[in-house]
Amino acid sequence: MSHRTEYDLIVIGSGAAGLATAITAKKRGLDVVVLEKESVFGGTTALSGGVLWIPMSPHGRRQNPADTLDAVRTYMMQETGSFYEEAAVQAFLENGPEMVAFFERETEMKFVPTLYPDYHPDAPGGVDVGRSILAAPYDIRGLGKDMQRLKPPLKTITFIGMMFNSSNADLKHFFRATKSLTSFFYVARRLATHMKELMLYRRGINVTSGNALAARLAKSALDLGVPILTGTAAKEILMAGGKAVGVRAEGEGGELRLRARHGVVLACGGFPHDVKRIAMAYPHVARGGEHLSPTPAGNTGDGVAMAEAAGGNADIRYRDSAAWMPVSRVPYGNGEFGVFPHLLDRYKPGIIGVLRNGRRFTNESNSYHDVGAAMIRACEGQQETAMWLVCDKAALAKYGLGFVKPAPMPFGKLLRNGYLIEGRTLADLARQAGIEPAGLEETVREYNVGAARGEDPAFGRGRSAFNRYLADPENKPNPCVAPLGKGPFYAVKVVVGDLGTFDGIRTSVAGEVLKRDGTPIAGLYAVGNDRASIMGGNYPGAGITHGPNMTFGFITGNHIANIADQAGARA
Repeated sequence: MSHRTEYDLIVIGSGAAGLATAITAKKRGLDVVVLEKESVFGGTTALSGGVLWIPMSPHGRRQNPADTLDAVRTYMMQETGSFYEEAAVQAFLENGPEMVAFFERETEMKFVPTLYPDYHPDAPGGVDVGRSILAAPYDIRGLGKDMQRLKPPLKTITFIGMMFNSSNADLKHFFRATKSLTSFFYVARRLATHMKELMLYRRGINVTSGNALAARLAKSALDLGVPILTGTAAKEILMAGGKAVGVRAEGEGGELRLRARHGVVLACGGFPHDVKRIAMAYPHVARGGEHLSPTPAGNTGDGVAMAEAAGGNADIRYRDSAAWMPVSRVPYGNGEFGVFPHLLDRYKPGIIGVLRNGRRFTNESNSYHDVGAAMIRACEGQQETAMWLVCDKAALAKYGLGFVKPAPMPFGKLLRNGYLIEGRTLADLARQAGIEPAGLEETVREYNVGAARGEDPAFGRGRSAFNRYLADPENKPNPCVAPLGKGPFYAVKVVVGDLGTFDGIRTSVAGEVLKRDGTPIAGLYAVGNDRASIMGGNYPGAGITHGPNMTFGFITGNHIANIADQAGARA
């Protein structure tokens, strides 16, 4: 624990946005410290997919040289609607590629291109590839003694702690391990390496996705001499003469009062676990429904609350004030449970989603946010907001369902603890799950007629490049659509969760926290999910959280350094 009490800049939060701000400011010559309330660093970033939506990045331009800034602007106008902010969008588009180049040139950060289409590739300005990039895998032994301070990945989406690459190629080997000798040996090598890592380090060391993004950024910050004070919870912004001049925090040794010469940056991860605020912001919670967020439990809206106490404004404006994610509750025993995000199964053929009345209500292969929003709308007027993913025995064996792994992995325990529901017939399954039997039988009968031809007349599943991206290309003619065949049949109950909040603190383009009258609070800034998203409550593509968050962290870090340069003062 550092005993210093004065810095140029204090950043509260150790996710991608906070670390991007800290690294940028440090590279510009500022003396920076990062405070993190949890005992591990990385925040929501460490649990995420690690993808950044950065249109016109060097990687994207090589993939899709035909993409243009005009097309991106058109797409963002379409996606954000009445919340389109021209100045903020322009800053994002100008600085995004520059941010990527800066971090790859100056830090441990490395990105790789992905094949992700925009989530609405057929909308005006949408593209099939070239706007989403991914943090490259990382060997966390590079963090040295700080390796154990990296937040581990989400337990429910690892296999005995092993992370999968966020590419279809990696997962395909695991799905085909019992059908292909090549895939079998690939999986065997991965498992052998992972077991060795567990014996030597008690965790997987070759991390991917958001864990790699968090690790690379933390390594970069620590190498630059930026302390990351874990177990240090910020409680209050210290104000003097209307200016933010420091932070009151609580650490292992008691209360700390840290002074900041040039500013305080809020990067606390939004408010997904602020019970009172989400009851106002989330429609399904307001009407009494269940909500399960796989984001860190420490994301309790501290930054938003501190900004409001200092005079800032964080009114709820967006229709969808969070990035919705369909999730299921995984019982671990002894009253403990995990939250499983349904990132893959919904895209697979032979798996459909129904409401309690047994009816489908949306294209299951749309983005997680779109499916979550459709769940919320479809269940209006009801206390419960839920769907059941339903499949037959063949689909369960081939793809798994939620936390249930594909064959040959056993699933008896998940039947016994009630996570997975089984029925000999559709009517039997419906009775077990609490679904209307006649509705489910009729839905499957109608769905199967089109599915036998690879068609989904009701919702058009499989028509877009994004629908097909995470589906099964070997399933012809439609990788997303196949009939439900012979029983037994299976179901998993799914409710709405989130990947983080969209609504947040109102800021200037540079990240200055604004009062209700629109004037900035001197010395106080917000980045990441603490700051209201420029996407206006919509989800245009993979990485629309990390991409803007790191870009505006880069913008805010440079803005603060520019002001410090003008003041001519350094620590």
